[in-house]
Amino acid sequence: MPSSFQHLWTPHRLVYIKEGQQPSENNCPFCLATANSDEESLIVYRGQRAYVILNLFPYNSGHLLICPYRHIATYDQATPEEVAEIGLLTQQAMKVLGNVSRSHGFNIGMNQGEVAGAGIAGHLHQHIVPRWRNDSNFFPIIAETKAIPRLLGEVREELAAAWLNL
Repeated sequence: MPSSFQHLWTPHRLVYIKEGQQPSENNCPFCLATANSDEESLIVYRGQRAYVILNLFPYNSGHLLICPYRHIATYDQATPEEVAEIGLLTQQAMKVLGNVSRSHGFNIGMNQGEVAGAGIAGHLHQHIVPRWRNDSNFFPIIAETKAIPRLLGEVREELAAAWLNL
């Protein structure tokens, strides 16, 4: 049957198909990320109990995730200290994104559990998506494509440098 949609070849997403849409705990990308260099893992900032990492599949340039180091699935499993640091890092991320990318607003949230849409349901993470006036365009509606104008490595470098100036 003919389709009007463009198709993108994304072999890197195969893990979600093979692993039942969720990676095993041994292959948790958030746990594995902290063992590598910040540049390799796209980590922007490391705190004591949580860290900030760029989303590998961003909705917008600068889409950040705040993750606790501990492998916990939901917010209610976080300690008061983890909750406090996740909150602090969220505030700092908003300041850094505002200073670096001049964003006008943010979408901030957590999808708790696979049925709620969590891409990695086994490891708690909060999304911080910068938004700009008039940042919606016809691509997602007409072409089912999202335009991301900057490379992840460039964005990580700029945000990490700005974090040091808070």
